Amino acid sequence: MSITQDEQKTKQLFKQAMLELLEERKEIFYELFADVIEDMILINAIRVGEATETVDRSEIIHILEGAS
Repeated sequence: MSITQDEQKTKQLFKQAMLELLEERKEIFYELFADVIEDMILINAIRVGEATETVDRSEIIHILEGAS
């Protein structure tokens, strides 16, 4: 399977366009990656929470009231 010269040019132009987009619109990509990382952390926290023992709500409130 060989890549034609037109395909190579198209691929190079696409790479160049993506790099320019990343450089010019950093804030959009920053927000996108931050959202993805937050979602991954939340998913992990949910999985950990599902695997741990449940605690009664009143026990949590008692702990929080003692911390204030």
